[in-house]
Amino acid sequence: MSSKFELPKLSRRSLLKATALAGVSQVASPFVVSSWAADTVKIGLDNPLTGTYAALGKNELIGAQLAIEQMNAKGGILGRKAELLVEDSTSGDAGTAVQKARKLVDRDQVNFLLGNVNSALAQAIANVAYEKKVLHVVPGGHTDSVTGSNCHWNVFRVCNTTRMETNSISKLLFEKFGKKWYFITPDYAFGHTLQLGFEASLKQFGGTKVGGDLTPLGTTDFSSYLIKAQAANPDVIIFLHAGDDMINALKQAVQFGLDKKFHLAGAQQELEALVGLPPEARIGNWVFEWYWNQPNTPHVKEFVADIRKKSGGHVPTARTWFGFASTWTCALAAENAKSLDAVKMAKALQGFKLPPEVALMPKGAFFREGDNQLMPTLFVGHAQSKGKDDPEDLFVVDQEVDGATAALPVAETGCKMAWPA
Repeated sequence: MSSKFELPKLSRRSLLKATALAGVSQVASPFVVSSWAADTVKIGLDNPLTGTYAALGKNELIGAQLAIEQMNAKGGILGRKAELLVEDSTSGDAGTAVQKARKLVDRDQVNFLLGNVNSALAQAIANVAYEKKVLHVVPGGHTDSVTGSNCHWNVFRVCNTTRMETNSISKLLFEKFGKKWYFITPDYAFGHTLQLGFEASLKQFGGTKVGGDLTPLGTTDFSSYLIKAQAANPDVIIFLHAGDDMINALKQAVQFGLDKKFHLAGAQQELEALVGLPPEARIGNWVFEWYWNQPNTPHVKEFVADIRKKSGGHVPTARTWFGFASTWTCALAAENAKSLDAVKMAKALQGFKLPPEVALMPKGAFFREGDNQLMPTLFVGHAQSKGKDDPEDLFVVDQEVDGATAALPVAETGCKMAWPA
């Protein structure tokens, strides 16, 4: 991973107490700055700070920190100071993630849970939150079940479902690059559901899966998988990884010269991976869930400037926005419910539209009633080797897709939400 996205120096467990900062961006809300109440409102972030997804977790943390600073500058949550408590879930250990979630709820008595980057860990944390009846916002774990077959009344998700991602780009790949696809897929929930989404599209369009491989999380040598993909002679090789795994897979694919023979593409791509790749490997068509270069979208310029101040001059990534929007969702839920009661807050978020200062995207974003899934804008485009005006402008947006159009209807997600009596 590029040193540009080094982790901050944090202990495995740290308490981050945000202070009111002058000059932070304005966020529309009914908050009134006043003297703090005696107690605080605690938001627990259970996310990777080590391992394959460390850089992604770090950027979600930066976004969450900015949100805490902004809300405290405007009076906190229900007149009480907001605090962010951070636990390192690791990148792939569900047992550790669950242990940290229980610690945050039982020992630290947080009012909200945030996490996780890893889809399997996000689902495990969601089950704890449901047991404990704590409002849980998933910033960046994509597997469909979180707001689908294993949905919960108190669990909301900011990032897209994997089906939203595949639906937004499948037709383009099929029509422009060919109908024979080979999959190289990470062997856990996120990868599995992404591939299922693409396979559903192939079936719909009359395409063919010519092969595929499941790769362990943290794979460093992709040579055997790439050799098999080449032998299958596909039109498109679909890469479904994230973090360091995406960097290693694409870098080695280019070293093998596969980009000269086949089209390389996928669904989710992230700026962290593109920055970590050599210029020649910044290729292919992908989906970004949020992108920082939106010159005509209100408030984005201010958000980028605020994040640059916190990140050594680097632009925000989709992960930064995930952390920012998820943390603000907690405050907005409380303010709209006028309560920290989890049921009242969850009811207040049904159909709730994020304010423009938080949504930071051209078509806005709202939490869909029935499955608690955010309906945002998806940015479909292609990677570029070098930014024209900024070295971190490594993606060209070719199409903006409405999340509600890309998503399956609630009735087809498998979500059967049961509310407390």
